[in-house]
Amino acid sequence: MCGRRSTGFAGFTHECAGAGELRFGAFCLAPDERYLPGEFWKMNYQESIEYLDSLGRFGIRLGMERIKQLLFVLGHPENQIKTVHVAGTNGKGSVTSMIASILLEAGLRVGKFTSPHLVRYNERIQLDEKEISDEDFAEVLTTVRDFADGLVRKGACEQPTQFEILTAAAFHYFAEKRVDYAVIEVGLGGLWDSTNLIKPVVSVITNIALDHTKVLGSTVEEIALQKAGIIKEKVPVVTGAAGKALAPIQVISTVKQAPLYEYGYSFKGTEISSSMDGQRFLLQAGTNYASEYEIQLPGEHQIANASIAIVAAKIVSKQDPRITEEHLHRGVANTRWPGRLEKISGSPDVILDGAHNPDGAEALRKALDKYYPSAGRFFVFGMMGDKSVDEVIKILFRPTDTVFTVRADDGPRAAEAADLAARVGHQAVPVGDVGEAFAMACNKAGSHGLVCVCGSLYLVGTFKETLMK
Repeated sequence: MCGRRSTGFAGFTHECAGAGELRFGAFCLAPDERYLPGEFWKMNYQESIEYLDSLGRFGIRLGMERIKQLLFVLGHPENQIKTVHVAGTNGKGSVTSMIASILLEAGLRVGKFTSPHLVRYNERIQLDEKEISDEDFAEVLTTVRDFADGLVRKGACEQPTQFEILTAAAFHYFAEKRVDYAVIEVGLGGLWDSTNLIKPVVSVITNIALDHTKVLGSTVEEIALQKAGIIKEKVPVVTGAAGKALAPIQVISTVKQAPLYEYGYSFKGTEISSSMDGQRFLLQAGTNYASEYEIQLPGEHQIANASIAIVAAKIVSKQDPRITEEHLHRGVANTRWPGRLEKISGSPDVILDGAHNPDGAEALRKALDKYYPSAGRFFVFGMMGDKSVDEVIKILFRPTDTVFTVRADDGPRAAEAADLAARVGHQAVPVGDVGEAFAMACNKAGSHGLVCVCGSLYLVGTFKETLMK
């Protein structure tokens, strides 16, 4: 117990004695002093959503102290579950879903934490591929909110951010549900991400490209160093990073004595057949393993993502014999991942893709050139204004394409439709409403053209919400 407790005001001293206590600057909290406010009230679902939305004003604030304190008073739920940790610039959501699907095929109880959501916050926290229920969501958010409020009132920390609250809620929920494994997707970067308090069975870094440069660094090497921050002592690492981005991962893996499996060197996937409806590929690992796999996800990049997911799950299987070769095949074959080259209808074909950076735009352009080489292309396009808008435009659009520009969402970061149209050029038409832009694109495309809604996951979410309404 604490001999004296200080709220951090000048002139106060502080002493702590006893095992198991944790210091937060001038504040000391023992495990048996978990604080709940006196006026406890349970939020309903709508109130929990309003609470999360209210936290959005705090934005991105790097640092681990708030999440450390919050998980401590919650009883360290992150240490009560086995985890797989997935970072990367692009592809980490697909890889997270494929690994979770493999584990689920093995009959295991599987949690999955991803971000951002497309339509509902519930999408971020899933159990056995089912979104957390509204009731459970409100209950777990109430618990985390009350512990967070207690810490803030006692002066232990600043208000945790929205993502920190969601991260703590996911860990708490997975621990309460006693999952066999939780597959955890990094929110931003790696080293200073709220999820980076776990020691996983395997760490995954999908690929490295320029994104979030104001936060993570202006070069791929700097960004790679941030993402390599998830590497833990002697925990195997699987990566799809290449070129200049690979060296920092190799160095950190060596320092941490973490076995490293590199795509293109330790293992590789080679396309056998490919269409918008799915792909077959040969996965080769070392000299002793070669097996054909099928996936429903189109695009050359998804062969690499599936290969990474399979190798990561194979590493997990080394300590868990419940995971077999059959589960690897069935898991990736059954995986769907919305908002990434997602075909939602035909005549015309309508594709949704959340590509929001140059690397993602390159993957989308390659896929469109491969699957729709001669079709007329009509885009509904919206981006966040703080992204590499001009570079994405340069990569994505042909001179013959028609682009209907829209605001990706109602948030302050979204670029204006008129500004996007000016940057695209003569082939662009600014439209005030996503639904209206989609109708115009479909009308122009006819039955043989292609309509692609792209530029941001926020836009894909806005589009899906519009369709639902």
